[in-house]
Amino acid sequence: MIAIVDYGAGNLKSVKKAFDWLEQECAITSEPEQVATAAKIVLPGVGHFRSTKALEQLGLRDAIAEAINREIPFLGICVGMQWIFDGSEESPETAGFGLLSGVCERFPAEVKSPHVGWNQLQISPSARLFRALPSSSFVYFTHSFRAPINGATAACCEYGGKFSAAVERDRVFGVQFHPEKSGEFGLQLLRNFCTLSC
Repeated sequence: MIAIVDYGAGNLKSVKKAFDWLEQECAITSEPEQVATAAKIVLPGVGHFRSTKALEQLGLRDAIAEAINREIPFLGICVGMQWIFDGSEESPETAGFGLLSGVCERFPAEVKSPHVGWNQLQISPSARLFRALPSSSFVYFTHSFRAPINGATAACCEYGGKFSAAVERDRVFGVQFHPEKSGEFGLQLLRNFCTLSC
């Protein structure tokens, strides 16, 4: 079962609808026990980074950490991906998960923010989440803060400079864009997540 983590924020119903279309058993849950024992975990996110404080308050952070330690595949979407990092300038007092080093920052003043709409990816050839997908595809974004480029970057995007559009480390994956709103490409990416055996 895929646990879609409900911490009071996130595009939960659209994400669940995408997995339902893929005929994957999934459930929206805020129960730490259900998250800790899931076969895969998805952390959607929409809105302000401070909303991720609820993961600590609800006991979900520890449940996710326990699952990751057991090598359960994890996918963070939008703010859910940003949470994998140390934190975000959007809410400096809110700690991220800290699996990846770096802090998410606001887009520079010379570009319109938020970054909303379709933009093109530059995908690393070794990216497991994007296997069998075109390397220069367009996906749907909506965000005001961006993740830095680092050794875990699996795909980047250009908007006021390059930023990480997707990250991978072991069985932890993150995408800044919304696969559930990115057409057939996004559905194939979610299908890849469901079937990966890394």
